[in-house]
Amino acid sequence: MAKTNGTNWLRAKGSASGSKVTFLELFFDLVFVFSISQLSHVLAAHYTPLGAAEAALMTFAVWWVWIFTAWVTNWLDPDKMPVRGMLVALMMLGLLLSASIPEAFGDKGLLFAGAYVAMQVGRSLFTTYAMTRVDRPNTLNFVRITAWLVVAGVFWIAGGLLKHEARLIAWVIALAIEYAGPAAGFAVPGLGRSTARDWDVSGAHMAERCALFVIICLGEAILVSGRTFSELPFSGLTSIVFVTGFVGTVAMWWLYFRFGHGRAAHRIEHEETPGSLARLAFTYGHIPILAGIIVHAVAVEFMFSHPHETGDLGIAAAVLGGSGLFLIGNLWFKGATSGQLPLSHLAGLVFLILLAFAAPFIEVYLMGILATLVLIIVAAWEYRSLTGTETAPTLH
Repeated sequence: MAKTNGTNWLRAKGSASGSKVTFLELFFDLVFVFSISQLSHVLAAHYTPLGAAEAALMTFAVWWVWIFTAWVTNWLDPDKMPVRGMLVALMMLGLLLSASIPEAFGDKGLLFAGAYVAMQVGRSLFTTYAMTRVDRPNTLNFVRITAWLVVAGVFWIAGGLLKHEARLIAWVIALAIEYAGPAAGFAVPGLGRSTARDWDVSGAHMAERCALFVIICLGEAILVSGRTFSELPFSGLTSIVFVTGFVGTVAMWWLYFRFGHGRAAHRIEHEETPGSLARLAFTYGHIPILAGIIVHAVAVEFMFSHPHETGDLGIAAAVLGGSGLFLIGNLWFKGATSGQLPLSHLAGLVFLILLAFAAPFIEVYLMGILATLVLIIVAAWEYRSLTGTETAPTLH
């Protein structure tokens, strides 16, 4: 352990402050409000198979840079001045990353890749140095992580210099390397690999960080509805779409927070190997949750702009896919943290699949109402099945 407080930049594990989310972390998250907004706008504006693939890749990248920072601040103390400086620098780079999203596959590819690599590698090097000063055994883990991020960074930068499909291929390879890292224990020849026991995380901190990120994404979905509604002439139809989008977002909030978040926080705090559960339930499990909220926001835009459209399978995929992805993510998240898959969520996915067969004959706004109704039914089903068997946790 550290000999002096002046050289120890880590959180005090086991204390109340050791798992507390700081105001600087919340401030850092504000950059990602911009990122989520940019991603939803890009997907809506370039809603083609290629555009969807590009938006998906950038969503994976944005989530990965955020969740890696959440892991790091699980150890590093944002109240220490050097850590504050690091987070502020990441915010600036994150702002550049977010600003370049609309043209990431155009003229700003190198800016996107450069900002991303600087965030990933720079943060990892900083953490390695911080660990070296106070926790030498854990330093090796971050040496391994840095090695993986540097290798992936080569493909990120190369993709930024390439054009069109070549850029997409290079960046897919880069993402594949980074996403395979945790599952592979960041194995490096000569340095071995990390084990689940090496990742002694604060479960309460990790659960709250991810919950707050979900709140940010849900907030962006509400902003999309409100902004679009304010720009359109008032009518009964636009009012119906507005209410549908809002109720769908509230249903998503209920499904995640009523039973999922609190139970997960309790489970991970009492887990023998919290790092393994954090990787499964939070690092990977929240990806479809994030994607579902973004697609839901896009679907609301389509409901406003094409309310009477029928037969457009692409729009139908967005309207039903947002709810579907969100349910898949919650199914994964709750299954990992409770040990059983909620039947209500499985039934909800079956309902959405059945709706997909009828989608070519249903107007878009009606399809949106039905998709929202599925979320409400799933939430009511889960509430009825779990109320009385456990005390429903709440987020404070």
